Amino acid sequence: MKIHSSSTPRTLLSALAAAAGLAAALLPAIASAQSADTVRIRGTLVRVDANTLVVQDRTGEVVSLARPADLSVSEVYPVKLSDIRRGSFIGTAAMPQADGTQKALEVVVFPEAARGTGEGHRPWDLLPESTMTNATVADLAAAPKSVRGGQQLHLTYKGGEKTVVVPPDVPVVTFRPGTDALLVPGARVLVNAQEKNGTPTALRVTAGRNGFAPPM
Repeated sequence: MKIHSSSTPRTLLSALAAAAGLAAALLPAIASAQSADTVRIRGTLVRVDANTLVVQDRTGEVVSLARPADLSVSEVYPVKLSDIRRGSFIGTAAMPQADGTQKALEVVVFPEAARGTGEGHRPWDLLPESTMTNATVADLAAAPKSVRGGQQLHLTYKGGEKTVVVPPDVPVVTFRPGTDALLVPGARVLVNAQEKNGTPTALRVTAGRNGFAPPM
């Protein structure tokens, strides 16, 4: 699978490995597992037309993707830490800690209609060694004194549970259906992509408005 870039073309899988590592995708652009050859590209839209999305990923690589007519677009936008409540279904990228807890890098509060999306705990590619947990908030409390102002979440999912500490400065977001109006040069995006008929193709795009970057 080839990437068309400003330099030498290379495989889409190799490009993503440089950008972000292994893939396991998000549902409605956020968190549901896809097939093994689906990859995530995090970056900035450089050029958009009726047939193509060109993205500069976070390593600086410029990646050209086919834009299908049925491309799914979602808008991600910030909410408050206080919007995480008992019973909320969330997804959180986090770093494992020595005491067995997870330290959140970001939190997605799922709309009720998306409850159950990608439920479980798995490796993630936001940072080396990071994880993703999609689960229900069974309980929450103030974070330990070492993370003043944050929250400590007890998450449960089928077959397991995790304790996640959310620092007060971690991005907390949700999402809603988006439109093509979000797909403009300069927009920060997370693109799920896959080879289709031999062509690297965008499957879905999660985009922020006014420079807001999808944190997942």
